[in-house]
Amino acid sequence: MELTRRDALVALGAVGAGTAAIGVREFGDSESGGSDERVRRTLVAAAEVVYPSELSGTAAFVETFLEGRLDRESHATGLRDAVGELDELAAEWYDEEFAALSPDERDRLLREVGADTAEEAPDGTTAERVRYYVVNELLLALYSSPTGGELVGLENPQGHPGGIDSYRRGPSA
Repeated sequence: MELTRRDALVALGAVGAGTAAIGVREFGDSESGGSDERVRRTLVAAAEVVYPSELSGTAAFVETFLEGRLDRESHATGLRDAVGELDELAAEWYDEEFAALSPDERDRLLREVGADTAEEAPDGTTAERVRYYVVNELLLALYSSPTGGELVGLENPQGHPGGIDSYRRGPSA
């Protein structure tokens, strides 16, 4: 299954994020310097671990979704901070930034941080912030998209109408 930029735009619409700036804003052009590029690299790398292996097109999907999410400054600040902490731990424990690690090392690091079992909390511990801003951000994007919804058997993810055919069938279909 292939994730597309269109899937990302639908996911942004489903979560109420504006899409007016998509394609205009470039990573790293904000006051945050190159940190948006770092966020992009990290979340694309995390998606390779978090998303099911049968998906393709994840890089363009994640990048497009992030363009809309980084427009919300308070959310973007938390995202940048969580990615910075994850990169610091990766450098301390593995001598590389998160995106430079192998997929197995990325998976292991996320588990060592505790992001696989932590409750999500934007103002919580490192594990809770990584869960909220990295893992859950990626899962929100995926399962709010038509392709992600189809992957888990949801024909019409929230915010995606699905077309006339879905309204013509009865409950037994």
